[in-house]
Amino acid sequence: MSILVTGGAGYIGSHTVLELLEAGHDVVVVDNLSNGSQEALHRIEAITGKSARFIEGDVRDRTLLDEIFATYPVEAVIHFAGLKAVGESVNRPLAYYDNNVHGSLVLCQAMAAAGVFKFVFSSSATVYGPDAPVPYVESMPRGRTSNPYGTSKAMIEQVLTDLCRADDRWSVALLRYFNPIGAHPSGLIGEDPQGIPNNLMPFIAQVAVGRLPELSVFGNDYPTEDGTCVRDYLHVVDLAIGHVQSLASLAAPGVHTYNLGTGQGYSVLEMVETFEQVTGQKVPYRFAPRRDGDLAAFWADASKAERELGWRAERGLREMLRDTWHWQKKNPNGYRE
Repeated sequence: MSILVTGGAGYIGSHTVLELLEAGHDVVVVDNLSNGSQEALHRIEAITGKSARFIEGDVRDRTLLDEIFATYPVEAVIHFAGLKAVGESVNRPLAYYDNNVHGSLVLCQAMAAAGVFKFVFSSSATVYGPDAPVPYVESMPRGRTSNPYGTSKAMIEQVLTDLCRADDRWSVALLRYFNPIGAHPSGLIGEDPQGIPNNLMPFIAQVAVGRLPELSVFGNDYPTEDGTCVRDYLHVVDLAIGHVQSLASLAAPGVHTYNLGTGQGYSVLEMVETFEQVTGQKVPYRFAPRRDGDLAAFWADASKAERELGWRAERGLREMLRDTWHWQKKNPNGYRE
């Protein structure tokens, strides 16, 4: 299958591009490189011996998208492109709605004009909202989201749901995933955020490698066992494989919703302690005030993905942390020399 991957030079996108190529698909990547690197795509070619076609550009650029669909025989789209930091979204809501919601609308319009109706959307567990009981199950309604990032994902899900109701040519997979960490076991591609990381694992890894002096643990007064936030962490390679396997669901029209997670929650302090055990590297930390929009604890019920897609997270926490450190130690400055 020929697949367009938006945001394919980013963290999750690049790992998915690699798995798509390994599975025999043809891949076209469009990415504005705001939080991605073309170097990741060069390294994917070194790992797989296969290459994706790369176009630098923005999904909000309708003229560019029309040119892509006219040039390449795209049969399906996997949509990652967007902004993704919860805390930043609270301070920059307009940027999040413009990039995430407006960008998705332009992409869907270009797809429809080109006669492409198979769509995999990179959604998030945040759409369940702060009041949802854990574990999260796909049959739960979307909740009252606690930050503009989560709201943007919920809005896009609603748009795609309405689109499928209005036009039965559309097949959409909504992949609600939890907290991807880790890196490709080769150590050649991994998470390389710009500036101070918003996510826990690159923050831990950058402290361990000496790029940052200490980890900020945002909040130690949550109603959890040790007072720090609890999340469902899954290996990015497992997540990427989930995207590849979700393509099978697009054979049937309508909306297909799947949680991608492990079903196991770990606290921030558990993550720090286990990272130190696995790597032998100390991670100094200090407690900082809670961040706006963060929830205390959540994790997945991913049994539907196993039942319908044959997917389950295969890699455990120690492997996730080992691969994170392998990537960071091998690339102390990320993709930058």
